[in-house]
Amino acid sequence: MKKKYIFDSSFPNRRDYHIAWLNSLFVDHAIFRLFWSNFQTVIPGKVYRSNHPTPTRLLNLTKKYHLKTIINLRGKRNCGSDALSRHISHKLNLKHYDLPFESRGAPHIDRILNLANIYKTIEFPLLIHCKSGADRAGLVSALILLFENYDIYSAMRQLSWKYGHFKYSRTGILDAFFTQYLQQTHEKVKFLYWLQSQYNEKQLKDSFKSKKISSFITDKILHRE
Repeated sequence: MKKKYIFDSSFPNRRDYHIAWLNSLFVDHAIFRLFWSNFQTVIPGKVYRSNHPTPTRLLNLTKKYHLKTIINLRGKRNCGSDALSRHISHKLNLKHYDLPFESRGAPHIDRILNLANIYKTIEFPLLIHCKSGADRAGLVSALILLFENYDIYSAMRQLSWKYGHFKYSRTGILDAFFTQYLQQTHEKVKFLYWLQSQYNEKQLKDSFKSKKISSFITDKILHRE
């Protein structure tokens, strides 16, 4: 059985650095992210979103937007993209958080509450990213807008086809989550109170139905996580 390669973000030698780049480009599909950033402003001067940035892009974004913090929605992963991100984040003195979210499951209450608590303490400006910047980045951008007391319609616009999000695929469960909040409360109840008192993860998961062709595109053609 072939031994699994372990990526070390300290890169003790140039060979490891080159292997990380090859893995990032051709296994984690970063070759497409060399030309496509999916970068967007969520709150001007404070919160931004993107796909998983390459080291050069993260360097440039940090210089241009004076970034202080990065939130990785993919969680800690054993891949070249992850190791390269941690390496450049350390060099740029960015505070790096791993907050894994799902794109095809009902959002978890504990993860949202954890995000809400961390959001109160971080230093801004902030960049959030997942792999493609479409689904999890959209979910968390929407959550942040609700934390900041934006209306639900502004929040839901963070889940849009223009970012590569497809509501009729399995990732549409994220849209259904916010729709459920709107239908149950008509915005007369604070989001976090609703989350802890009325939201039912299992009920949302059991009731949501996606369209097979949309899911095939996101899962098999676009290789979304």
